[in-house]
Amino acid sequence: MNYYFLGIGGIGMSAIARFFKQSGHTVSGYDRTESPLTRQLVEEGIPIHYDDNPDLIPANIDLTIYTPAIPQDNKEFQHLQQSGCPMKKRSQVLGELTRGKKCIAVAGSHGKTTTSAMIAYLLSKSDFGCSAFLGGISKNFDSNLLVNTDSEYIVVEADEYDRSFLQLHPYFSVITATDPDHLDIYGTHEKLIEAFEQYANQTSPDGALFVKEGLVEHHHDHEEEEEHHCHHLHIGEEIKCYTYSARSIEPDYYAINVRNYNGNIYFDLRTPGKVLYDLELTASCLYNVENAVAAAAVALSCGLDEYQLRNGLKTFQGIRRRFDVRIKNKDLVYIDDYAHHPKEIAATIESIKYLYPDKRIVGIFQPHLYSRTKDLANDFAEALKPLDEIILMPIYPAREKPIPGVSSGMILRKMETMNKYLCSADQVPDLVEALCPDVVVTMGAGDIDRLVPILEQRLTE
Repeated sequence: MNYYFLGIGGIGMSAIARFFKQSGHTVSGYDRTESPLTRQLVEEGIPIHYDDNPDLIPANIDLTIYTPAIPQDNKEFQHLQQSGCPMKKRSQVLGELTRGKKCIAVAGSHGKTTTSAMIAYLLSKSDFGCSAFLGGISKNFDSNLLVNTDSEYIVVEADEYDRSFLQLHPYFSVITATDPDHLDIYGTHEKLIEAFEQYANQTSPDGALFVKEGLVEHHHDHEEEEEHHCHHLHIGEEIKCYTYSARSIEPDYYAINVRNYNGNIYFDLRTPGKVLYDLELTASCLYNVENAVAAAAVALSCGLDEYQLRNGLKTFQGIRRRFDVRIKNKDLVYIDDYAHHPKEIAATIESIKYLYPDKRIVGIFQPHLYSRTKDLANDFAEALKPLDEIILMPIYPAREKPIPGVSSGMILRKMETMNKYLCSADQVPDLVEALCPDVVVTMGAGDIDRLVPILEQRLTE
């Protein structure tokens, strides 16, 4: 088969492209800009071009796979549509690849990439094994793809954007969070919750659903729910549902006695059957305890024993751009993180303050999408407030056209602190150096990742 990818440089798209390439098919693609990931794909033998030019599309394509982030006015997209070439969204193809397997799908407005990578790594270190399509580059695999044709398990990140996750019918499913996001697609938080509810109810009755504590309605008290404007998921009685948390002792799986020693985090895990003491997360962050509880609950349900779980959690190295410690010495710590939602930013900053309580923290944030900035400007300002110095970069538009009056200045104006700056990417290294920080953190889902090696080099010097 001859596959063509529109938007091949996306993290989810590139995993599928790699899968088809490894399976012996012909793969090529287009992306708007070159990136470290597209360069890697080219090295792996996948030709990619960066001009939106229908003349560059290869002949005899059997299927075009496209990301919903491709704008409708893209010339190649329009040409392929008009030519009658078969076209499928990435989510449709992912849904097809998981059929006939025991699919473990992790959904949530944040936490899904780390949780799915953790599950995939835990299974890969056991006799069960798994294939995996991940939403980030796992440091353990040095890839976003894991292929094991002998395993019945396939781990995927279930993306709520464009309702993509409704293409999945998981054996085990996880929901980490249902905070408001992608309101450009859903319109209201209620509509987003309805989509999560539909996804949850597509879980196999033979498997199980694992939901963060507080997201599921327990007592079917609709009047009370309406009165408090809660956003609880209603799950069918035929689906086995387990709750988990790192902050409560009510759920089926929860962490207790969480402690920090030398930058590593230790915790005890209470399961419905027993307590596992002194589980260790190496060079990790506070919010990963909750991700680890969810991953452990799934792994134990698959049949992993305590030794496999303990060893897997201890040797899990994390994801690139997820609390990614780039520099750590007695004078300076530099952490890079993908956080682009207020809840994620708050969790990242909370973790840094937990690990480095007396240090002066400089944060650099690049807002992602005009619509998200418009909807959540107040929440962004509040989430960034605990930083000692705040540097904002211009909004990364991704798939969007500018919205009049919406800019990073919206967030800046809502901050009461005087220690705030708005500057372009090329001005950031000089400013950071002048601020003499103890800890630096870069946050955002746009092209701020291109600043990381530059900043890393400057701070190392």
